[in-house]
Amino acid sequence: MSADSGRRVRGSSVLLAGQGVLITGSSGAGKSSLALDLMAMGAELISDDWTLVRRNGSELLAEAPDAIRGQIEARGIGILSAEPAGPATLALVVQLGDHDDQRLPPFRVTEIAGVSLPLVKATYRPHLGAALRQLLIGGRRA
Repeated sequence: MSADSGRRVRGSSVLLAGQGVLITGSSGAGKSSLALDLMAMGAELISDDWTLVRRNGSELLAEAPDAIRGQIEARGIGILSAEPAGPATLALVVQLGDHDDQRLPPFRVTEIAGVSLPLVKATYRPHLGAALRQLLIGGRRA
């Protein structure tokens, strides 16, 4: 996928355990903070703030636009450099915002470019990165 193709999605994305995670939400919801949390746990940065998403058969590929490849914003610190990953196949979408966080939420899916992906709706909290990491490496039971 060329970095100039694909649909621009407002969101950060990382690659963790061989799986792409797209983090969406409004400005200030914690997209970059969650990406940095996941990077501290071994994830690689795909893109921050905007992600190019393109359908490839039954999968969605994520990649950074050229202008922001290898950069992530750390609020209060500045723009940081990171080794870029991607394109990568998306396996999960995390929608950050002011959600009614249920203790045991139903399984949710979202559709992007005709591809359904598991969806986690959450408010940014300190444990969220660890929970998402475990979801990716261990799966969900209920």
